[in-house]
Amino acid sequence: MSTEQVLNRALGAYLGFACGDALGATVEFMSPKQIQKCYGVHRDIIGGGWLGLEAGQITDDTQMSLAVGQAIIDHQGWNIQAVADNFVAWMESDPPDIGNTCRRGIMRYRDSGELYGLPRDDDAGNGACMRNLPVVLSTLNRPDYFSLWSLQQSHITHNHPLSNAATLTLGRIVKHLINGLDTDAYRQEAERLIGQHGEFAYSPYSGKASAYVVDTVQTVLHYFFSTDSFEACLIATVNQGGDADTTGALAGMLAGAKYGVGQIPERWLKQLDQQVAEQIRRQTTELIRLAESL
Repeated sequence: MSTEQVLNRALGAYLGFACGDALGATVEFMSPKQIQKCYGVHRDIIGGGWLGLEAGQITDDTQMSLAVGQAIIDHQGWNIQAVADNFVAWMESDPPDIGNTCRRGIMRYRDSGELYGLPRDDDAGNGACMRNLPVVLSTLNRPDYFSLWSLQQSHITHNHPLSNAATLTLGRIVKHLINGLDTDAYRQEAERLIGQHGEFAYSPYSGKASAYVVDTVQTVLHYFFSTDSFEACLIATVNQGGDADTTGALAGMLAGAKYGVGQIPERWLKQLDQQVAEQIRRQTTELIRLAESL
Protein backbone atom coordinates (compact mmCIF):
# COMPACT_ATOMS: atom_id res chain seq x y z
CA MET A 1 0.00 0.00 0.00
CA SER A 2 1.31 3.46 -0.87
CA THR A 3 1.26 6.19 1.77
CA GLU A 4 -1.42 7.90 -0.30
CA GLN A 5 -3.71 4.84 -0.19
CA VAL A 6 -3.12 4.42 3.53
CA LEU A 7 -3.92 8.09 4.12
CA ASN A 8 -7.08 7.84 2.00
CA ARG A 9 -8.41 4.94 4.07
CA ALA A 10 -7.26 6.43 7.38
CA LEU A 11 -9.05 9.66 6.53
CA GLY A 12 -12.08 7.63 5.44
CA ALA A 13 -12.08 5.96 8.86
CA TYR A 14 -11.77 9.18 10.89
CA LEU A 15 -14.15 11.35 8.84
CA GLY A 16 -16.50 8.37 8.50
CA PHE A 17 -16.45 8.05 12.29
CA ALA A 18 -17.42 11.72 12.76
CA CYS A 19 -20.17 11.51 10.11
CA GLY A 20 -21.61 8.44 11.84
CA ASP A 21 -21.54 10.27 15.17
CA ALA A 22 -23.30 13.36 13.76
CA LEU A 23 -25.85 11.28 11.81
CA GLY A 24 -26.60 8.88 14.65
CA ALA A 25 -26.91 11.49 17.41
CA THR A 26 -30.29 12.61 16.00
CA VAL A 27 -31.86 9.22 16.69
CA GLU A 28 -29.95 8.20 19.83
CA PHE A 29 -32.18 6.36 22.37
CA MET A 30 -34.99 5.95 19.84
CA SER A 31 -36.32 2.55 18.76
CA PRO A 32 -36.40 1.54 15.09
CA LYS A 33 -40.21 2.00 15.16
CA GLN A 34 -39.95 5.51 16.62
CA ILE A 35 -37.35 6.46 14.02
CA GLN A 36 -39.56 5.17 11.22
CA LYS A 37 -42.54 7.10 12.53
CA CYS A 38 -40.51 10.29 12.91
CA TYR A 39 -38.22 10.22 9.87
CA GLY A 40 -39.20 7.31 7.63
CA VAL A 41 -35.58 6.39 6.96
CA HIS A 42 -33.14 8.68 8.77
CA ARG A 43 -30.48 9.51 6.17
CA ASP A 44 -29.39 13.14 6.61
CA ILE A 45 -27.29 15.01 9.17
CA ILE A 46 -29.91 17.36 10.63
CA GLY A 47 -28.95 17.69 14.30
CA GLY A 48 -31.69 17.78 16.92
CA GLY A 49 -32.24 14.58 18.90
CA TRP A 50 -32.39 14.44 22.69
CA LEU A 51 -29.26 16.63 22.92
CA GLY A 52 -30.73 19.34 20.66
CA LEU A 53 -27.59 19.47 18.52
CA GLU A 54 -26.85 21.79 15.61
CA ALA A 55 -26.76 20.01 12.23
CA GLY A 56 -23.24 18.58 11.86
CA GLN A 57 -22.36 18.88 15.54
CA ILE A 58 -20.52 15.87 17.00
CA THR A 59 -20.74 14.28 20.46
CA ASP A 60 -18.43 12.72 23.04
CA ASP A 61 -17.36 9.94 20.63
CA THR A 62 -15.52 12.28 18.28
CA GLN A 63 -14.51 14.77 20.97
CA MET A 64 -12.80 12.09 23.08
CA SER A 65 -11.10 10.65 19.99
CA LEU A 66 -9.72 14.08 19.15
CA ALA A 67 -8.49 14.41 22.76
CA VAL A 68 -6.57 11.10 22.42
CA GLY A 69 -5.21 12.06 19.00
CA GLN A 70 -3.99 15.45 20.20
CA ALA A 71 -2.13 13.93 23.16
CA ILE A 72 -0.32 11.51 20.82
CA ILE A 73 0.61 14.30 18.40
CA ASP A 74 1.74 16.71 21.12
CA HIS A 75 4.10 14.09 22.57
CA GLN A 76 5.03 12.42 19.26
CA GLY A 77 4.23 9.13 20.92
CA TRP A 78 2.50 7.83 23.99
CA ASN A 79 1.97 9.74 27.21
CA ILE A 80 -0.96 8.30 29.13
CA GLN A 81 -1.02 11.21 31.55
CA ALA A 82 -1.42 13.65 28.65
CA VAL A 83 -4.38 11.59 27.40
CA ALA A 84 -5.98 11.70 30.86
CA ASP A 85 -5.28 15.44 31.19
CA ASN A 86 -6.99 16.03 27.83
CA PHE A 87 -10.00 14.06 29.08
CA VAL A 88 -10.19 16.26 32.18
CA ALA A 89 -10.00 19.44 30.08
CA TRP A 90 -12.71 18.04 27.81
CA MET A 91 -14.98 17.07 30.74
CA GLU A 92 -14.58 20.54 32.24
CA SER A 93 -15.44 22.23 28.92
CA ASP A 94 -19.13 21.36 29.41
CA PRO A 95 -19.51 18.89 26.50
CA PRO A 96 -23.00 18.14 25.15
CA ASP A 97 -22.86 14.62 26.56
CA ILE A 98 -20.63 12.46 28.75
CA GLY A 99 -21.31 8.86 29.77
CA ASN A 100 -21.46 8.01 33.49
CA THR A 101 -18.57 5.53 33.32
CA CYS A 102 -16.39 8.03 31.45
CA ARG A 103 -17.23 10.77 33.94
CA ARG A 104 -16.48 8.53 36.92
CA GLY A 105 -13.08 7.47 35.55
CA ILE A 106 -12.03 10.97 34.52
CA MET A 107 -13.06 12.39 37.90
CA ARG A 108 -11.09 9.65 39.67
CA TYR A 109 -7.98 10.62 37.71
CA ARG A 110 -8.58 14.34 38.29
CA ASP A 111 -9.07 13.89 42.05
CA SER A 112 -6.52 11.17 42.83
CA GLY A 113 -4.13 10.96 39.87
CA GLU A 114 -5.04 7.29 39.36
CA LEU A 115 -4.71 6.34 35.68
CA TYR A 116 -6.83 3.21 35.87
CA GLY A 117 -9.60 1.78 37.97
CA LEU A 118 -9.93 -1.77 39.24
CA PRO A 119 -12.01 -4.11 37.04
CA ARG A 120 -15.74 -3.51 37.50
CA ASP A 121 -18.78 -5.40 36.28
CA ASP A 122 -20.45 -2.15 35.18
CA ASP A 123 -17.46 -1.05 33.04
CA ALA A 124 -18.67 -3.05 30.01
CA GLY A 125 -19.95 -0.02 28.11
CA ASN A 126 -18.65 1.14 24.72
CA GLY A 127 -16.89 4.33 25.90
CA ALA A 128 -13.30 3.04 25.61
CA CYS A 129 -13.91 1.33 22.30
CA MET A 130 -15.39 4.46 20.73
CA ARG A 131 -12.31 6.68 21.14
CA ASN A 132 -9.46 4.37 20.15
CA LEU A 133 -9.07 5.26 16.46
CA PRO A 134 -6.14 7.69 16.95
CA VAL A 135 -4.25 4.87 18.70
CA VAL A 136 -4.92 2.61 15.70
CA LEU A 137 -3.68 5.23 13.23
CA SER A 138 -0.47 6.00 15.11
CA THR A 139 0.47 2.33 15.66
CA LEU A 140 -0.36 0.88 12.21
CA ASN A 141 3.04 -0.84 12.05
CA ARG A 142 3.47 -1.57 15.76
CA PRO A 143 1.01 -4.21 17.08
CA ASP A 144 2.86 -4.24 20.42
CA TYR A 145 2.30 -0.51 20.93
CA PHE A 146 -1.27 -0.84 19.66
CA SER A 147 -2.28 -3.30 22.41
CA LEU A 148 -0.49 -1.46 25.21
CA TRP A 149 -1.74 2.03 24.31
CA SER A 150 -5.29 0.81 23.61
CA LEU A 151 -5.64 -0.86 27.00
CA GLN A 152 -4.04 2.01 28.87
CA GLN A 153 -6.40 4.59 27.39
CA SER A 154 -9.35 2.23 27.96
CA HIS A 155 -8.59 1.64 31.62
CA ILE A 156 -8.75 5.32 32.53
CA THR A 157 -12.52 4.78 32.43
CA HIS A 158 -13.38 1.18 31.44
CA ASN A 159 -11.66 -1.87 32.91
CA HIS A 160 -13.61 -4.93 31.80
CA PRO A 161 -12.65 -8.03 29.74
CA LEU A 162 -15.47 -7.44 27.22
CA SER A 163 -14.57 -3.77 26.75
CA ASN A 164 -10.87 -4.71 26.35
CA ALA A 165 -11.63 -7.41 23.80
CA ALA A 166 -13.99 -5.19 21.76
CA THR A 167 -11.55 -2.28 21.71
CA LEU A 168 -8.66 -4.45 20.53
CA THR A 169 -10.73 -6.35 17.95
CA LEU A 170 -12.32 -3.31 16.27
CA GLY A 171 -8.91 -1.64 16.27
CA ARG A 172 -7.30 -4.61 14.53
CA ILE A 173 -10.10 -4.78 11.97
CA VAL A 174 -9.60 -1.09 11.13
CA LYS A 175 -5.85 -1.63 10.86
CA HIS A 176 -6.32 -4.52 8.40
CA LEU A 177 -8.75 -2.43 6.36
CA ILE A 178 -6.43 0.59 6.21
CA ASN A 179 -3.52 -1.65 5.25
CA GLY A 180 -5.65 -3.11 2.42
CA LEU A 181 -5.70 -6.71 3.66
CA ASP A 182 -8.35 -9.01 2.22
CA THR A 183 -11.70 -9.89 3.75
CA ASP A 184 -10.39 -13.07 5.38
CA ALA A 185 -7.99 -11.13 7.60
CA TYR A 186 -10.63 -8.94 9.20
CA ARG A 187 -13.34 -11.62 9.31
CA GLN A 188 -10.89 -13.76 11.26
CA GLU A 189 -10.56 -11.00 13.85
CA ALA A 190 -14.34 -11.02 14.36
CA GLU A 191 -14.35 -14.82 14.60
CA ARG A 192 -11.49 -14.79 17.09
CA LEU A 193 -13.42 -12.35 19.29
CA ILE A 194 -16.49 -14.61 19.22
CA GLY A 195 -14.27 -17.64 19.93
CA GLN A 196 -12.96 -15.94 23.07
CA HIS A 197 -16.24 -14.31 24.14
CA GLY A 198 -19.29 -16.07 22.69
CA GLU A 199 -21.54 -13.17 23.73
CA PHE A 200 -20.31 -11.18 20.72
CA ALA A 201 -21.82 -13.60 18.14
CA TYR A 202 -23.83 -11.33 15.82
CA SER A 203 -25.48 -13.88 13.53
CA PRO A 204 -28.43 -14.16 13.85
CA TYR A 205 -28.50 -10.48 14.82
CA SER A 206 -30.43 -9.80 18.05
CA GLY A 207 -31.47 -6.25 17.09
CA LYS A 208 -30.12 -4.72 20.32
CA ALA A 209 -28.06 -1.55 19.85
CA SER A 210 -27.51 -0.30 23.40
CA ALA A 211 -24.30 1.16 24.89
CA TYR A 212 -23.47 -2.27 26.38
CA VAL A 213 -20.33 -3.08 24.40
CA VAL A 214 -21.65 -6.47 23.27
CA ASP A 215 -24.80 -4.92 21.75
CA THR A 216 -22.72 -2.16 20.15
CA VAL A 217 -20.21 -4.51 18.52
CA GLN A 218 -22.90 -6.95 17.34
CA THR A 219 -24.75 -4.08 15.64
CA VAL A 220 -21.63 -2.63 14.02
CA LEU A 221 -20.31 -5.99 12.73
CA HIS A 222 -23.75 -7.12 11.53
CA TYR A 223 -24.29 -4.03 9.38
CA PHE A 224 -20.67 -3.73 8.28
CA PHE A 225 -20.60 -7.30 6.96
CA SER A 226 -24.12 -7.24 5.46
CA THR A 227 -23.88 -3.99 3.41
CA ASP A 228 -21.80 -3.11 0.36
CA SER A 229 -21.26 0.65 0.54
CA PHE A 230 -20.34 3.31 3.09
CA GLU A 231 -23.74 4.98 2.90
CA ALA A 232 -25.75 1.74 3.15
CA CYS A 233 -23.73 0.62 6.17
CA LEU A 234 -24.23 3.87 8.05
CA ILE A 235 -27.92 4.34 7.27
CA ALA A 236 -28.76 0.77 8.28
CA THR A 237 -26.77 1.08 11.50
CA VAL A 238 -28.21 4.36 12.80
CA ASN A 239 -31.78 3.37 11.90
CA GLN A 240 -31.42 0.59 14.46
CA GLY A 241 -31.55 3.38 17.08
CA GLY A 242 -30.26 2.75 20.60
CA ASP A 243 -26.80 4.22 21.18
CA ALA A 244 -26.87 5.40 17.58
CA ASP A 245 -24.15 8.06 17.79
CA THR A 246 -21.63 5.41 18.90
CA THR A 247 -22.82 2.54 16.69
CA GLY A 248 -22.93 5.05 13.81
CA ALA A 249 -19.43 6.32 14.58
CA LEU A 250 -17.92 2.83 14.81
CA ALA A 251 -19.72 1.61 11.68
CA GLY A 252 -18.52 4.75 9.89
CA MET A 253 -14.98 4.04 11.05
CA LEU A 254 -14.99 0.50 9.61
CA ALA A 255 -16.83 1.41 6.41
CA GLY A 256 -14.65 4.49 5.87
CA ALA A 257 -11.50 2.40 6.27
CA LYS A 258 -12.85 -0.16 3.82
CA TYR A 259 -14.27 2.09 1.10
CA GLY A 260 -12.00 5.13 1.47
CA VAL A 261 -12.80 8.80 1.98
CA GLY A 262 -14.07 9.17 -1.61
CA GLN A 263 -17.11 7.01 -0.82
CA ILE A 264 -18.40 9.19 2.00
CA PRO A 265 -21.43 11.09 0.65
CA GLU A 266 -20.56 14.69 -0.13
CA ARG A 267 -23.76 15.92 1.58
CA TRP A 268 -22.54 14.47 4.89
CA LEU A 269 -19.03 15.88 4.61
CA LYS A 270 -20.48 19.32 3.76
CA GLN A 271 -22.84 19.22 6.73
CA LEU A 272 -20.22 18.09 9.25
CA ASP A 273 -18.89 20.82 11.58
CA GLN A 274 -16.06 22.17 9.40
CA GLN A 275 -13.76 22.95 12.31
CA VAL A 276 -14.03 19.34 13.40
CA ALA A 277 -13.47 18.10 9.85
CA GLU A 278 -10.33 20.26 9.60
CA GLN A 279 -9.04 18.97 12.94
CA ILE A 280 -9.61 15.39 11.77
CA ARG A 281 -7.76 15.96 8.49
CA ARG A 282 -4.82 17.49 10.33
CA GLN A 283 -4.70 14.77 12.99
CA THR A 284 -4.95 11.97 10.44
CA THR A 285 -1.98 13.27 8.45
CA GLU A 286 0.13 13.72 11.59
CA LEU A 287 -0.83 10.36 13.11
CA ILE A 288 -0.01 8.48 9.89
CA ARG A 289 3.29 10.33 9.66
CA LEU A 290 4.05 9.27 13.24
CA ALA A 291 3.08 5.66 12.45
CA GLU A 292 5.67 5.62 9.67
CA SER A 293 8.40 6.88 11.98
CA LEU A 294 7.68 4.54 14.91
